[in-house]
Amino acid sequence: MLEVPEAVAAVLHEASPLVPSSIVLQEALGLVLAEDIHADADSPPFDKSLVDGFAVRLTDGAATLSVIEVVSAGQIPTQVLDQPAAIQIMTGAPLPIGADAVVQIEFTSSLTDAAGQTLVSLPNKVASWKPGTNILRQGVSTRRGDLVVASGSELRPQELGALAEWGRALVLARRRPRVAVLATGDELVPIEQTPGPGKIRNSNETMLCAQIRRAGADPIPLGIARDERAHLRQRIDAGLQADVLVLSGGVSMGDKDFVPSELSAAGVRQVFHKVNVKPGKPVWFGIRDTSPTSRTLVFGLPGNPVSSMVCFELFVRPALRRLMGVSPAEFTSVKARLTQPHTTKGDRPTYQPAGLEWREDGPIVTAVPWVGSSDLRATVAANSMALFPIGDQTYAAGSIIEVIAW
Repeated sequence: MLEVPEAVAAVLHEASPLVPSSIVLQEALGLVLAEDIHADADSPPFDKSLVDGFAVRLTDGAATLSVIEVVSAGQIPTQVLDQPAAIQIMTGAPLPIGADAVVQIEFTSSLTDAAGQTLVSLPNKVASWKPGTNILRQGVSTRRGDLVVASGSELRPQELGALAEWGRALVLARRRPRVAVLATGDELVPIEQTPGPGKIRNSNETMLCAQIRRAGADPIPLGIARDERAHLRQRIDAGLQADVLVLSGGVSMGDKDFVPSELSAAGVRQVFHKVNVKPGKPVWFGIRDTSPTSRTLVFGLPGNPVSSMVCFELFVRPALRRLMGVSPAEFTSVKARLTQPHTTKGDRPTYQPAGLEWREDGPIVTAVPWVGSSDLRATVAANSMALFPIGDQTYAAGSIIEVIAW
């Protein structure tokens, strides 16, 4: 039976980044860029005003000047400052030729002379200003040819904005994996139904689809597969058309736990079955090669909801990150202080729902009371998993433990 790090390594060994494709920029949030993007122009593309005010020549000093033009953002100045004069200018507008500073409008006063000419009076302090005051020079941010976003970068809102600035309506990136979700079990009914005797609602499908979306992939819910081989095989065949197939239930040792054998019959090669972890020991992982360059990753998660949730975070999420080209693909943990004593028992490492908080003196964590892997309600109060190693042990308040955020 594998340990958790060994199982994660086995999953990532079988998972390869998806082939990059051309993606519409507005749909690329969270994806990983597969090309270097270089600037095709300077930024800013021209000298521009940083304020609303008046473009002037500092050599004219604190004078009263005629306003010979008004330039708004998006307009090009038609006048040149080759004599004492001022041009009213708005924030972001191109700087007129001859101007070497912009005086904020609130520092000036304006009047109209008898001929109807607008005049502006500049403050005395202008005499001490240096050239370039309130001006953003062309190319000061980025020069044509500079690297804007590097291959391998996750596309966050700021990367998308930068790529839009340089006109990249399409980008080469790794698409979102398509993840089929199949819940198994005769006891399951759709969530909109009232369960009859011995029945429960199919909460795992909703939960796993949400985890898949949060991981940046696209879920494909397949509904419920009954504990009957022909029906299960039909749904498995449909799920194997996706990049990843995630099943919940049917992977333990019961008489109707048909998932491993039906996956084998469908051509899925088992990589491992069972991991030394609590909850989630029966977790199953395998591969089906659909072509020399394409394969489907298959995860059989335990049916109890907390087991499914924990195993998704430990094993499925790293696989999705690898498919999308995110590095590192492995989950990361932090060291946090326990807020209260906690006693653990058992022969497997336990990943217990927990509440993680960040304080000025470092992260703290509180183990959430739960009654086992079916207690999904307990996870509502959690935002992380606290790892308690094997053995019967009491941890004092203040003990440092490993925590994985959800």
